[in-house]
Amino acid sequence: MNRPVLILASSSPRRRDLLSEWRFDFEAVPAEVEEVAPRGMDPAEIVLLNARLKSRAVSAQRPDAVVLGVDTLVAFDGHVLGKPCDMPEAERMLERLNGRSHQVFSGVVLRSETAGWEDSFASVSTVTFHSLDAGARRRYLDRIQPLDKAGAYAAQEESTELIAAISGLRTNVIGMPMEDLVPRLASRGVFPNP
Repeated sequence: MNRPVLILASSSPRRRDLLSEWRFDFEAVPAEVEEVAPRGMDPAEIVLLNARLKSRAVSAQRPDAVVLGVDTLVAFDGHVLGKPCDMPEAERMLERLNGRSHQVFSGVVLRSETAGWEDSFASVSTVTFHSLDAGARRRYLDRIQPLDKAGAYAAQEESTELIAAISGLRTNVIGMPMEDLVPRLASRGVFPNP
């Protein structure tokens, strides 16, 4: 029996790196959709909605494949923090998170149009930051280029400079909860290379 083709509905280099590190063969096809954050919707619902939009858009192009849509956002103090639009906004985000804890939500949707199934789940991790002065935060932002990163930080490039602790999956904070995803993929016949 042929193994299904896995398609990542994303242009995220971090998600591509995670799938590669976990030894999956896959194609990356960016989903041409506008991400949404409806008022009154909780973060888990928002990331699942956006992941579903992405997976359905790419699945329509490749109905034969298993399509993986993922969305990640940061939630702090009742507010959703997406990707900053510019460096001043990134600085404001890090200032708000400085020395405090926040949650990272990822929504994951697997879909096969031809087989007629869809599987979805959300993961959450709690991240606590060190308290850094304004100069250290600016140097960090200059180094990591935060404009394509939810919450304006990069867990994959992190030693202990910014993050003091993570409760939950580190891969979730990077952008895709691999430990939760791998068994779901296996249940659909998608396995990593030995």
